[in-house]
Amino acid sequence: MLRKQIDQIKLETTPEFQANKAKRLQKENEQLRKKIELLSSELEGVDAGRPASTTVTQAAPVVKNEKTKEKKPEAAPKKNEPAAPETFDISKLDIRVGHIVKCEKHPDAESLYVEQIDLGEGKLRNVCSGLVKHIPLEQMQNRNVVVLCNLKASKLRGVLSEAMVLCASTPEKVELMDPPADAKPGDRVIVEEYPGEPASECNPKNNIFGLVQVDMKTNEALLGTYKGKPMIVKGKGPIKSQTLTNVPIK
Repeated sequence: MLRKQIDQIKLETTPEFQANKAKRLQKENEQLRKKIELLSSELEGVDAGRPASTTVTQAAPVVKNEKTKEKKPEAAPKKNEPAAPETFDISKLDIRVGHIVKCEKHPDAESLYVEQIDLGEGKLRNVCSGLVKHIPLEQMQNRNVVVLCNLKASKLRGVLSEAMVLCASTPEKVELMDPPADAKPGDRVIVEEYPGEPASECNPKNNIFGLVQVDMKTNEALLGTYKGKPMIVKGKGPIKSQTLTNVPIK
């Protein structure tokens, strides 16, 4: 009997036994928690449906004077109505014309360029772009581009990227979107049918860019569009790709 007890104690101290015991206790706790929630819900339902006392008593006359006042019934609290989901369109994107002042390869990432871009702000923004395999370095120098400016800044392989250069893109080929020839750094790219002010920031949490980008494409005439409407610099013309038609802009 003593030997059996010793063997049982050894068995109960093994990691496998302890793990199984922990799982069993967690399962029992979860079942108890569900029972408690169910009982609480039933109790609330009973309280809510309990009728007032049926005993009839003669009410004492109410004497109104300066010290006694009738209490007004309290207004029932208003139920919180669910807020309507916020909708986003291209007006939430701060897309502007930028000018690449300098471009070089990322020191620690073979597929990335690091550009210094003038966006008409009085300072240059640092931007990382995964375009090494698609666009030669010499074509990334001293040129105008289309830039998403309110994307959340993040570090790519240790280098801060403060915006994103927009391109017409397929798995096989990528082209920079070109602004109108007379556009200047800082000129905003808009879609006239969707007026509005840009959001303060596009980030993974609000996913504004992801929700809008699915409707950004080039058309048969190479123009950049949103839901079929042209993306333009007002008074100067549309943005364009060089050769890619009917492909996403991202």
